Amino acid sequence: MPQTPPFAAMFDSSGYNRNLYQSKEDGCGGLYYHDNNLLSGSLEALIQHLVPSVDYYPDRTYIFTFLLSSRLFMHPYELMAKVCHLCIEQQRLSEPVQDKNRIRKIAPKILQLLTEWTETFPYDFRDERMMRNLKELAQRITSGDEMYRKNVQQLLQNLLRKLATVSQYEEVLAKINATSTDRLTVLKTKPQSIQRDIITVCNDPYTLAQQLTHIELERLNYIGPEEFVQAFVQKDPLDNDKSCYGDRKKSRNLEAYVEWFNRLSYLVATEICMPVKKKHRARVIEYFIDVARECFNIGNFNSLMAIISGMNMSPVSRLKKTWAKVKTAKFDILEHQMDPSSNFYNYRTALRGATQRSLTAHSSREKIVIPFFSLLIKDIYFLNEGCANRLPNGHVNFEKFWELAKQVSEFMTWKQVECPFERDRKILQYLLTIPVFSDDALYLASYESESPENHIEKDRWKTLRSTLLGRV
Repeated sequence: MPQTPPFAAMFDSSGYNRNLYQSKEDGCGGLYYHDNNLLSGSLEALIQHLVPSVDYYPDRTYIFTFLLSSRLFMHPYELMAKVCHLCIEQQRLSEPVQDKNRIRKIAPKILQLLTEWTETFPYDFRDERMMRNLKELAQRITSGDEMYRKNVQQLLQNLLRKLATVSQYEEVLAKINATSTDRLTVLKTKPQSIQRDIITVCNDPYTLAQQLTHIELERLNYIGPEEFVQAFVQKDPLDNDKSCYGDRKKSRNLEAYVEWFNRLSYLVATEICMPVKKKHRARVIEYFIDVARECFNIGNFNSLMAIISGMNMSPVSRLKKTWAKVKTAKFDILEHQMDPSSNFYNYRTALRGATQRSLTAHSSREKIVIPFFSLLIKDIYFLNEGCANRLPNGHVNFEKFWELAKQVSEFMTWKQVECPFERDRKILQYLLTIPVFSDDALYLASYESESPENHIEKDRWKTLRSTLLGRV
């Protein structure tokens, strides 16, 4: 079986270079190259370019890029059906008496393509139509030659294991979401049960930063690369008004990750606004500054940004007397690193540094790169919006998709890192399930801690007391 190089090595600065592998000729119906780089092609020609033959196997970067971007034009199950049809037709796999020699030349290549598809885009196969096509093609290969039965079984087992794991993960997420309540409700009904705060659960900022990194890497790991594309799918103009994927956007793991960022921000704000005493609030702020700094050192930029945004929420930032007691020099440095001006220039520089470190890393710890996720999505969104999917002649704009694939493949490298820190169940449980304040409850807690400063705040405080606490 052909060996697949690691993701990081797949993309060079120029995109896909056709000299890396045996390739078809320039005149290959409907593909347009410039300086050996594939720039555009008709959808049919691009599908044909994906299908291996006895003397041709597509470049791995091409496979990834096309499987990633083709869903903007057709459902994966439609692509799978076409690929199966082409394999069967071209390799005469439907003939009753098959030439074993020819099967032995082509079968490893078809199996390799199916392996790459199932390993990189396993969620495509949650669709029964995909599974049916996969099994049918695999069946044809093994019926032609028994020696491939083991490979086919291995491929299917690996795929089913991945799909079972993601289903379990989604069940756990659903359970967590089902039990999440507003902290104020809990405070009113069972005031004693919620005396715990983050510092009593974990008094060491370094340990907390490590546990946050566990959550980040686990949630990153479950995001399929296709979710970035499916989050922005519009209908294809040549698709007779049929909206591709409009029926069900399959980006739930990506959405769950964005929800985690929001939860962490609100958790930080809740922990700061809850204590009655000023010096306790100041201590919680300083604690989170240390956690954020350690996240920066680890390369966990997503938790870092969530903590900063929690501290910058209005109910927290208005606590002037509390902030006066805080040594803010360290916080100022972190805010400077994550400053949004010049399109997050400082953060992007830090991210490049972490990426460099990751490439030459000797330990898992040095490999960690957890990007500020909302910005990554925004970058991909603008890349998608800024360039047309098709050129005026109807060709697929493949240059755009090289760029898209380059960004997503970098993410693929980051999400595969094993977390090197020991898990602490008690801390993880607290971070994932402890109730947090809603916006209104945060403002109420903030006004109760430091009185309103003007009429607008006073009126809001009165309204919140009557609606949330039933007190005037």
